[in-house]
Amino acid sequence: MRRKDREITDFNEIMNIINKCDVCRLALFDEDYPYIVPLNFGVDKEDDQLYLYFHCANQGKKLDLIKQNNKATFEMDCEHNIILYDERMSCTMGYASVIGHGEIEFVEDEDKFEALKILMKHYHNEEFQFNTNLMKATTVFRLKVLDMVGKRRNNIHPEEKTKRHISLE
Repeated sequence: MRRKDREITDFNEIMNIINKCDVCRLALFDEDYPYIVPLNFGVDKEDDQLYLYFHCANQGKKLDLIKQNNKATFEMDCEHNIILYDERMSCTMGYASVIGHGEIEFVEDEDKFEALKILMKHYHNEEFQFNTNLMKATTVFRLKVLDMVGKRRNNIHPEEKTKRHISLE
C-alpha cells in the first residue's frame, strides 16, 4: 500500500468497517477480464478464521466461474463523503474500505439454513424469519478470508483546516 498513513491492520477496526458495509464485491477469474459482482453478504468467525457468506440462484455465470477457480478478491467500502478544500479550490473523497483475498467453499444443503441466518444477521438486528422453501432454489457459498487490509481517508492534516465534509450516504 502506497499510503501507509491510511492503512488499517487492526482486526477489530477492520471488522468495524465490514459491519458498516452493505455490499461486498467479489472479483472472480474469467477468460479475458476479471468478473466483478456486487453481493449482499454476512460475516462469521469460526475459531480464528473469518468467513464471508453469500447467496445466489442455483445457476449463472458467477457459479460457473467459481467452479472453474475458487480463488477470489473481495472489496467493500463505506463512510463516503466529499472533502472540499475551500482555500485550495480542490476536493478529495473520504472513505473506509477493506480489500482481501480468499477461497470460496460451497455450503452443503444441511448447513444452508444456518448460513443464511448469518447472512441475514448482517442486515437485521433481530432474527429474520424467511421462507425455507426458497432454499431449494438458492446456492449458498462462503469465502474463507486468507488476508485483508483496511484503508481510510478522513484524517485532517494541519494544512487542511478549512476542509468541509459532504456526506454521500
